[in-house]
Amino acid sequence: MIRQFIGWRMFSALVIGCAFLGASLERSDAAGPSIPASPAKVLPFPGTVFQVGGHDAFLIAPERAAGGGSSTAPRGGRAWVWYTPTLPGLPGPEERWMFQRFLDAGIAIAGVDAGESYGSPDGNRVFDAFFREVTGHRGLTPRAVFLARSRGGLMAFSWASEHPRSVAGIAGIYPVCNLASYPGLVKGAPAYHLEPEALQRHLARYNPIDRLRPLARARVPLFLLHGDIDTLVPLEANSGELASRYRALKGPVDLQIAHGQGHNMWTGFFECGPLVEFVIRNATAGAR
Repeated sequence: MIRQFIGWRMFSALVIGCAFLGASLERSDAAGPSIPASPAKVLPFPGTVFQVGGHDAFLIAPERAAGGGSSTAPRGGRAWVWYTPTLPGLPGPEERWMFQRFLDAGIAIAGVDAGESYGSPDGNRVFDAFFREVTGHRGLTPRAVFLARSRGGLMAFSWASEHPRSVAGIAGIYPVCNLASYPGLVKGAPAYHLEPEALQRHLARYNPIDRLRPLARARVPLFLLHGDIDTLVPLEANSGELASRYRALKGPVDLQIAHGQGHNMWTGFFECGPLVEFVIRNATAGAR
């Protein structure tokens, strides 16, 4: 269903223009231009930073397991949230409110920097290696809930469509769901080792909005939070179109619209109780 999203708590809206975000909030806005590599990843909570095939990855573990008990990962693995995109500077301080609630519920947070992959096969291979590492050697359950922020949506939906049984849910904060909308075929084509015209011909093979059937068949639940005046990642071409198509496939989806909000750092995007509840519920179920 579509809900009119007002905010989980009463905070003043911080509305920042998309052009300003692209220029001065590159670290915070995951749909802005490429972010230069940093020498060391700084996490919003204490955690482990490690390498997977030359790519920075991180794991923030809770003090206790989901459902109570010690911090030792339970048999079958610890419940976790897969954060995308893990570019330099991300996750950032904006996620602290959410992350604290995940950790309090005994849920870990992890992610890997696949670069500006835009959901390409190259990026998916990085995700494959990361998934094997954290589920095989770091105690995480083989089913994760994605938390996809901005262009992290391309990465999350691309990998999830190829591994639906490994996904317990997908939550998105103004997620990019449509390559043609963002970054556009000209900018996105190099990540696919294609010319823009070739990417256009093969778009249905790669575009998240065209690859939903496996997720719907697996009944993977979706929660999408998107502003209705977002000009960088427009609602209609991204979360709106994806939700419409997913419903047509009988897939479970909840689209919440933040009225009067764009692609910005409004507190309501990052302190959304229904989103946190969705993630905790499905991550916990995915670990059973």
